[in-house]
Amino acid sequence: MGVIAYSQEFTSAVTPSRMFKALVLDSHNIIPKIVPGGIKSIEFIEGDGGIGSIKQTNFGESAHIKYTKHKIDALDVENFYCKYTLIESDIKFDKIKFIVYEVKFASIDGGCVCKMTSEYHVEEGSELKEDDVKQGKDRAMGLFKTVEEYLLANSSVCA
Repeated sequence: MGVIAYSQEFTSAVTPSRMFKALVLDSHNIIPKIVPGGIKSIEFIEGDGGIGSIKQTNFGESAHIKYTKHKIDALDVENFYCKYTLIESDIKFDKIKFIVYEVKFASIDGGCVCKMTSEYHVEEGSELKEDDVKQGKDRAMGLFKTVEEYLLANSSVCA
């Protein structure tokens, strides 16, 4: 099994504490509200959001995927850091065993920068190409921008 890592950065006018709370700590409440057609619900099926918790995301009827499950591996609220692993999905990956994500928010000029690393643990003998992960990266960027717009329009949310 090989590991292929990809990194990306997003910048935002929103503070790191608000983005972290919306995208990590309170995502199960915030995201289904602002992505109603795409995400039906996010619920903890194990734990309460701390390390070891398992969170299931249930997608809407129009989505190409029905659900995903992520396990929280590390969580540092003070430093706006989270590490989690995609452990299950209704879509069978033919090349990927699992994916580990690391997300870190840092302050810049009154806003923040989000640094995200994705580690794709690839099945032995499989090759993963940039195009194979582009769709996931694009969805992550879309979600980030949707949450940012929502927080900018609603200054009391996650304050």
